Amino acid sequence: MNNITKIGLGLSLLAGLSFGTTSCADFLDEEQTTKYSTAYFDTPEGLEALTVSLYGNIRWHFGYEWAYGITLYGTDEFTNANDLTAEPWNTYDNRLGAIACTPETGAANKNCPAPQALWDEMYYGIASCNTIIAKAETVDQDVATRNRHLAHAYFLRGYNYYRLAAQYGGVVLQTKPAEGIVRNFTRATEEETWEQVVSDLRQAYNLFEGENFTYGKGITWTKATAAHFLAKALLFRCSERCQKQFAADGTSRTQADIEADLREAIEACTYAINARGALTPDYADLYANWTGVDCDNEQLDEILMACGHNADDATKGRYGNRTYNYFTPQFSNFSGGWVRRGIWIGGMDFQRCRPTEYAYAVFDHVNDARMWKTFKTVYGVNNVDAKYTEYVTTGKYEGDEPPYAGPNGAPQVIAGDPGIVMILNTKDDHTYDNYTFGCYTQKPTWTDDEGRLPEWNTGSRQTTSNGNLTDTKGQWVPNSSVLYQNGQYVAPNFKSQPICNFFAGINKTDDGSRTAEKGDAHRDVIMARLAETYLNRAECYVRLGDYASAMADINVVRRRAQWKAGENRSYYVDGSVAFEKNSLNTGSAASNYVNSNLNMNTYYLSNPDLEVTTAASDLTLKSFPNNLPAEDEAIMNKLGVSSDYDRALHFILNERTRELLGEWQRWETLSRTETLITRAKAFNPEAQAITANKHELRPIPQSFLDGLLNEDGSNLSPEQQAAWQNPGY
Repeated sequence: MNNITKIGLGLSLLAGLSFGTTSCADFLDEEQTTKYSTAYFDTPEGLEALTVSLYGNIRWHFGYEWAYGITLYGTDEFTNANDLTAEPWNTYDNRLGAIACTPETGAANKNCPAPQALWDEMYYGIASCNTIIAKAETVDQDVATRNRHLAHAYFLRGYNYYRLAAQYGGVVLQTKPAEGIVRNFTRATEEETWEQVVSDLRQAYNLFEGENFTYGKGITWTKATAAHFLAKALLFRCSERCQKQFAADGTSRTQADIEADLREAIEACTYAINARGALTPDYADLYANWTGVDCDNEQLDEILMACGHNADDATKGRYGNRTYNYFTPQFSNFSGGWVRRGIWIGGMDFQRCRPTEYAYAVFDHVNDARMWKTFKTVYGVNNVDAKYTEYVTTGKYEGDEPPYAGPNGAPQVIAGDPGIVMILNTKDDHTYDNYTFGCYTQKPTWTDDEGRLPEWNTGSRQTTSNGNLTDTKGQWVPNSSVLYQNGQYVAPNFKSQPICNFFAGINKTDDGSRTAEKGDAHRDVIMARLAETYLNRAECYVRLGDYASAMADINVVRRRAQWKAGENRSYYVDGSVAFEKNSLNTGSAASNYVNSNLNMNTYYLSNPDLEVTTAASDLTLKSFPNNLPAEDEAIMNKLGVSSDYDRALHFILNERTRELLGEWQRWETLSRTETLITRAKAFNPEAQAITANKHELRPIPQSFLDGLLNEDGSNLSPEQQAAWQNPGY
């Protein structure tokens, strides 16, 4: 992100619902001071400072385990690997409730996301927004300045209530600054809550001055940002979940109301699309080609909203960007320790988010470039022990047999060879039925029934147009896996721990700019982009029965996902490339970078019948919602989906996975469309305890309920607390 002016307020503001206090300082610099009083917000400088500080509130979303726990776990896309930090959010067992799960109550460790985390943090931001909205009219004499402050405040308040409503349903609506400590509240209905969300985002949409990047391109919210989330809020209000809840509350909306919302959402999407122009031509530029702090790819017009980070420690706030920890397998723990982790690899091997079978199978493995620009399938050997190195270089060794020797005692692995290889084949591929894969020590991990070994024809280092990884027999790779053998999904069987820790992770958060192995990432986190706007508009068209317009929008997204003529389909890159500009890229660290990141994927190993090609591919739909691609038809059959509407809706859910995998919103998408239960049960083996009419919403935090008082000052009775709580908790 571009630097934003740092404001040293350091004053604690009472949170709007008196859940505690939070710094009102610019969240880019949260040094606590007592320099200012609340009177500072009655000055133009103070209100500007408070407005800028709103950007800090969104940093919270990506600081710790809640980043994935409340947004990705327990869905069709990701399940837990061997690390069980946030396991209850994925399994939906009885540990997931209104009370925080701790080691004493069954959590794996003290980092399990607490149910009150999102609740508390969103209200902190809302409190600041309420102050700006209340004071702007009298403090800001300049109309343009006033509108800028109000646009930001209405936007973040609408966004924060959106996040609350998406998770909890109806919540407490506080739209004015609180005076003193308030302990008595009324919970709004879900319809009232969504009306507030829509109203705030409409206000922001009307107040923003077009695409005026007030605080720096790539970080500032604009009219297109507000348009995107206004459309999402309207679409949510029209959703299956909301209509069911509205009916239960006795406040059903008419079909005319729903159609009006959908048409307004289409209009908002259209503004954002027209204002920002075409999608970024290469999908890899959004995530994989991240070359360092504040690089050009963080300024792409497609990005509508991002949580900003850079290398200045003062911009970390209370929570740095920790997202690079969550999507990578436990590679350093595989046999022999051939791949040592470090700052030269863009991700840590915390193995939180393991893709499900669905997350692989939903792609066209041949024609969809997004798959191969997202999944990391090859790690190079960067750690060869001294005994083996001596043998490779001198031919001498101690003992009866050479260490890690191949046929006839020949050395098999040297630094820079593929050390971990994950083959993402399809269910109908039988090439590897008789091969042995896995994480073993001092023996080949991939042999066929005749004992032959593979040779990796790597040639020179991969480039965008040269080099490929094919399947000529000959060389040993220490760790290897495959998705399917004999038509069975066998990927979870490959592990060096009780639960699978060997999988192809995604690269959307990788960051080679870190200055310590566990140091904070410096890259922005994308929170909204134009491709999703197209898919949102397509869903609106589906809900209106206009399948032709929906297909046109879907095809815009799918055309970008095609291989372009001349592309090397075996080329791979991720945010590790930022290490080339890292000051620590010297000596052995530089060698580890080169040896670890081979710029290759397993495209041709995963599609073994395909000849090497640089031809363009075609993903455009020719009909919709019938005659869908084979991978989608297989999913429709698994789910028992048959009507045109259901097929269209589930296709868009599939396309959202292909385009937005791991982008922090899957749980809310499935919850609003009332597909969470069905798809989690179908595709997430660990989520089988998920329960209808309960887990579509999160529990209201017990810590909040315990703090409520009746008007006479007494605590709420158990019956009163139960009336506040969501069903089933």
